[in-house]
Amino acid sequence: MHQSSSTNKPIVVIGSGLAAYTVIREFRKLNTEQSIILITRDAGDFYSKPMLSTAFASKKEAAQLITTAKEKMEAQLGIRILSRTQVTKIDDELNTIVSLNDAGELATLEYAQLILAMGADPIVLKSEGDGAAEVLSVNDLDDYAKFREKLTDKKHIAILGAGLIGCEFANDLLIGGYQVDVIDPSSQVLGRLLPEAVASELQNKLSELGVRWHLNTTASSIVKQDGKLILNLADGTQVSADLVLSAVGLRPRIAIAQEAGIAVGRGIVVNRQLQTSVNNIYALGDCAEIGGLVLPYVMPIMHAAKTLAAVLAGQTVELIYPAMPVVVKTPALPLVVSPPAINSQGLWNVTNIEGGMLARFENDAAELLGFVLAGQATNQRAALTKCLPDILPAG
Repeated sequence: MHQSSSTNKPIVVIGSGLAAYTVIREFRKLNTEQSIILITRDAGDFYSKPMLSTAFASKKEAAQLITTAKEKMEAQLGIRILSRTQVTKIDDELNTIVSLNDAGELATLEYAQLILAMGADPIVLKSEGDGAAEVLSVNDLDDYAKFREKLTDKKHIAILGAGLIGCEFANDLLIGGYQVDVIDPSSQVLGRLLPEAVASELQNKLSELGVRWHLNTTASSIVKQDGKLILNLADGTQVSADLVLSAVGLRPRIAIAQEAGIAVGRGIVVNRQLQTSVNNIYALGDCAEIGGLVLPYVMPIMHAAKTLAAVLAGQTVELIYPAMPVVVKTPALPLVVSPPAINSQGLWNVTNIEGGMLARFENDAAELLGFVLAGQATNQRAALTKCLPDILPAG
């Protein structure tokens, strides 16, 4: 068992998502003594964020998605949680942070190490009209609770974005009995992840369930009219909805790191030990960028958390990302996606099999660089994953 450091300053973790709690859980396996304080804007309860886009069909309220309440997390992990609290400043010279809670109380806290696990914010598209401010995003449990409340007595939902989250919400809301329109500037669904043939199949399957697609266009204005929200699309069509959900992607939360002089790119830039450009400050999860990659998925977070826990415990390790396929939760056409690295040279080969589709992305030497499995083909996930190169190989 690694002993606590000579300093009695705590490790301070900002955030309460999967990244924050997993790194603490992994660290506690190596060190039970070191004091840890977690600071979160949220309530601090633990829940599965991927469930947010698939919980309507099962009629789950926000409280039902909580797997472990804040108080239990404190007891389980031997930590102190400051909930409904924002960090307003990081001073890396003094090794302190300034926090502000919902009661308006300011506090200054010293840290031995600081871990930034703040996640990402939904991207907000700018639209004209008095209805633009009514657009909702679902990025955490509070958002989900608000969305569920607003859904009461509503029938018709418009979704901005036909990416992974947009398609998952569309499928889930359809199963839940809602009418759904999806608007996206791309020519296909899941444009960044799927070859055209598989994208068409997913689009068709969701169309059969009732999705109305508006691709190659955007909502130029959203106006209120007779209790409805009217979306005026750039292609001249109009969509009338009871509620508009934005699912156009996420932007890593980097502002507080940037203000502290920590190097940022798309995310907070870290090395293979998850260390930022500043001593004793680390980052992981949706807010972090490593090797040019920002990967807001469960498996990369788990790998990063395990590595960072070992680093904090004094071990010499580096982060390695193996191939990590992503499961897309669209029951209309179940998908497992392992996209090729950006700028990979090669071609998609798509094969129809009984009850599904198999798409392989191969280079000139017929080496597998990525795949998409649809329907029955998803059972080939384990076999094909073994053939893929590491996303972030050993240095």
